[in-house]
Amino acid sequence: MSTSHPASIRVALLGAALVATARPALADEPRKVTEPPGLRETAEVTSVADAFDGDDRFDLHLTLGFQQTWTGGRILRETNGDVPGLSSGGYVAGNMAVAEYRESTSRLNTRADIGLYKDLALVVRMPIILSNTRKLGGLSGSENVQSIVLAGAPGEQLFSLPFESPNRSGIEYLAVGLESAVMNQQRDRNKPTWVIGVEGRFSVTEPMHACSKNPGLNVPTPQVECADPSDINRDGIGGQVPGPDGTTLDGTNFSGGRKPGVSRGTTGLFLHSYVSRRVKYIEPYLGLEALFEFQNDGTDFGSTSLKGAHVNHPPLQGTFLAGIAVIPWEIRDQYQRIEIDFRGRGTYRSEGRDYSPLFDALGSSDAPSLRNPNYSIYQDDPSTAAPDSVVNPASPKAYTTGITNTQAHGIYTLSSQVTFQAGEFVKFNLGAAFTVIQSHAITFDQPCNPDFTNDLGASGPCRSSSSTGAPSATGIPNPNYRASIDTPGRRFIFDDASSWDAWVNAIVMF
Repeated sequence: MSTSHPASIRVALLGAALVATARPALADEPRKVTEPPGLRETAEVTSVADAFDGDDRFDLHLTLGFQQTWTGGRILRETNGDVPGLSSGGYVAGNMAVAEYRESTSRLNTRADIGLYKDLALVVRMPIILSNTRKLGGLSGSENVQSIVLAGAPGEQLFSLPFESPNRSGIEYLAVGLESAVMNQQRDRNKPTWVIGVEGRFSVTEPMHACSKNPGLNVPTPQVECADPSDINRDGIGGQVPGPDGTTLDGTNFSGGRKPGVSRGTTGLFLHSYVSRRVKYIEPYLGLEALFEFQNDGTDFGSTSLKGAHVNHPPLQGTFLAGIAVIPWEIRDQYQRIEIDFRGRGTYRSEGRDYSPLFDALGSSDAPSLRNPNYSIYQDDPSTAAPDSVVNPASPKAYTTGITNTQAHGIYTLSSQVTFQAGEFVKFNLGAAFTVIQSHAITFDQPCNPDFTNDLGASGPCRSSSSTGAPSATGIPNPNYRASIDTPGRRFIFDDASSWDAWVNAIVMF
C-alpha cells in the first residue's frame, strides 16, 4: 500500500499550473544581465548608428536603394482675351490649356552611416540619377492652336509642342552630415528619443542647362540641342546682340561643349529634428526639416549681384511631418523585426528662382523676346537735359536661362514603408508615397524692384508722374523680368500636379 505525500503533490500541481499559464516574454520587458544585448534600435526615423557603446565598438551601415518617381501636371496660362470658356476680357483668368507635363526619374540611392560615438554618426549620401526624362504634350487640343497659347511678343511663338528634353543622368549631389540622438529612450525609459541633424549638400557634377531634344529650325542656322544663353541665335557659333541704339554688338557664346547636366548647381544646408516615443508596439513621432540653397558661381541662376533683381536666390523650404511606426512582430534576441511606417508631410516652398516644368522649353527658346538680353543698369540720358533714364550699354547683361521666378506653394505627401530586419546584419525597406503639389505660377517675376526709389536716373521705366508733373522713381528695372511670360495675363501656371514614388532599399550593418 502506497503512502501519499500531500506536500509533494501540491508542489507538482503548482509547477504544472505555471507551465500551463507561461507565455513568451514581451519585447519591452527588462533584459537580464546574462542575456545578450539584442535589438535596441528605435524606429527607423530616429535610428542613429553609434560607436564605443559597450561591446559594440564600431557601427557602419551601408545602404543601397532604388527609387522611381513619376510626376505629372497641367501647364495653364493666364489670359485676358475675350475667349468663350476662358475669360470675358474684363479680367485675367489662369485657365487657358497649354500643355501636359510628364517627368520620370530613376534614382540610385547610396548611403553610409558611420558611428563616431554613442548616438553620434557621420552620414554620407550620394543620390545618382540613372535617368530623368521630361516631356510636354498637347492639352485639350492646345497643340492645334499653338500660336495662341504659346504666343510671345507679337508675331512670335515661345516654343513648340510636343517638346521633349534630353535624358539626364549623373550624380545629383554629394551630402555629408552629422546625426545625434541627444535623448534616447533605449538608454533612459523616462525620456523620448530626440534626433537632430545637419547636412551639407554639394553639387559635384555639371549643373542643369536648358536643352531641347527636338530643337527648332525656324532660324537661319539649325538650333543646337544645348545652346549657351548668350548664343542668341541658338546656333552654337554665336550671334548678333541688338544694342540699345539699334546697332549690333558681337555676341559671346561658349555653347559648343554644353551638356544637359543633372545637378541643381547649388550648395544646400539641410537641418532636421525628429522626436519619437515608443509605447508597447507603436512609436509615434513628429519632425521638422528645413532646406536652404545657395546658387553656385557660374551656374544658370545668374549673378547674385544684379541690383534690380526682385528675387535672386533659390526657394527656401520648410517641412512639418508626423507619423507612427507600428512594430507588429519582433524577436529582439535574434535581431528580427517588422516595422510598418505611416507618415504625412506638409512642405512650404517659398518664392524663388527655380527649375520649373518649363525650364528646358523657355531656356532653349529662339523667340527674340526671350533670347535677347536685358541690360542690368539704367542711367541719366547724357544727350538731353530732361530727366530721362536710358540703359547703360556697358552694364552686365541678363540672359534667359530657363530658370524662372516661381510662386510660393505647398507640397503635401502621404507615404508608407515596411522594414524587415532579417537578422543582426541586414534589413530591407519597401515603400511608396503620393504627393500633391499646390497650383502655382512658374513665371512670376516683377518688372521693378521697389527697394530702390531714391535714384531717378537709374529708374528707367520704373517711374510715375506726380500731381505737379515731375516724375518720381518707383524702383529700378528687374533685369530678369520678361514681359512675354511674366506680365499678368501671360504668366504660366503649374496646376493639378502630383507625383508617385516607389523605393526599395537594402541595408547591411557591421
